Amino acid sequence: MSMTDPVADLLTRIRNAAKEKHEKLEVPASRLKANIVRVLKDEGYIKNFRLQRDEGKPVIKVYLKYSTSGESVIRGVKRISCPGLRRYTGYDNMPKPLGGAGIAIVSTSKGVMSGQKALAQKVGGEILCEVW
Repeated sequence: MSMTDPVADLLTRIRNAAKEKHEKLEVPASRLKANIVRVLKDEGYIKNFRLQRDEGKPVIKVYLKYSTSGESVIRGVKRISCPGLRRYTGYDNMPKPLGGAGIAIVSTSKGVMSGQKALAQKVGGEILCEVW
């Protein structure tokens, strides 16, 4: 059975695991998902991630990050561009979730990156999601 929106599945798994305070989670791997998780690590929202093969299938293990009080670093995740309605923006209209307290993850011609990096490199693209 094929999945219509694998990025939404990744974000939902991260949201649910963070809500239940799991240490790690596994998702089926793809290049786009690995790049999204890499941006989350670079921006400090997760501890680490690992690409592995589990029973011959590629899997991404995501290690979630929590504050000293036990609260998840990821407070919220929102999918912006969906398969039925793609959302694109230029670098000059890059969204700033929660007034800059969160990040937008953007798929650009130079790869998947945070909205701030896309703004610095002056490239626009598809807004995949927002994380805060």
